[in-house]
Amino acid sequence: MSKVTIDTDTSRATPSPVPGKRTTVPSIRGRKIDGRTEQPIVMLTAYTMRMAQLLDPHCDMLLVGDSLGQVIYGLPSTIPVTLDMMCAHGAAVVRGSWHALVGVDMPFGSYEESPAQAFASASRIMKDTGGAAVKLEGGEAMAPTIDFLAHRGIPVIGHVGLTPQAVNVLGGYGVRGREGGEADRILSDARAVADAGAFVMVVEGVMEELATKIAKEVAIPVIGIGASAECDGQVLVTEDMIGLFERTPRFVKRYDDLASRIGKAAETYAGEVRSRAFPSSDQTYRPK
Repeated sequence: MSKVTIDTDTSRATPSPVPGKRTTVPSIRGRKIDGRTEQPIVMLTAYTMRMAQLLDPHCDMLLVGDSLGQVIYGLPSTIPVTLDMMCAHGAAVVRGSWHALVGVDMPFGSYEESPAQAFASASRIMKDTGGAAVKLEGGEAMAPTIDFLAHRGIPVIGHVGLTPQAVNVLGGYGVRGREGGEADRILSDARAVADAGAFVMVVEGVMEELATKIAKEVAIPVIGIGASAECDGQVLVTEDMIGLFERTPRFVKRYDDLASRIGKAAETYAGEVRSRAFPSSDQTYRPK
């Protein structure tokens, strides 16, 4: 009987590292000089090792967003996402990347109670994942927490405007800042987050004029999502951007339609299995 050997060099579990230096917090913060970022910051979400591998060469930052609750787990919102989920996926993304700075969302309920609670959660995320930063939502109310973390060695990504963890208070995912009073509050939130020590912030789902004003007025880079092209960078949920879902927010540009392509591949595969065309001699092991 001939001996069959499986080639382990191509194992999906042992990706080959790409030489290079990982993007740092100071380098991201330093991209904005005198209120302007010459080269916009590119950020996408990633939740798995393989997706991180594919995105890493093209991104300055990878965000392990709590949007994984909806994208990966089919949850109705980000509210049920746990710290365990964020740590597991964050570690996978760090393992799959070598260039981009990896930030990890702090899930709902893991930081709001007190700065001490936030530090305990953030330090666990940093230790368990190897990521470089954490992201938390909120403006003026979270400024003391951001300050507390930043002064204890934890880089913070802020998040103002439409904050998905506050969906029950906001009453939905509608655009924010339509009225002057709310726009002023969001601007004050952005200033407070920057002054508290966040090194970068996400501004989500706000009127274009407001996003442009925030980007011009705060010293740290502002990364927009449903905001303005005048922001210092942009972020999208990758699965929205590549067309894995039928419904996407208005602010998403779909750069591909992978859902249709995956469906077609599965259809072809199913047909070949049922007709016994797969596997063929090319996919089976036989004596030499």
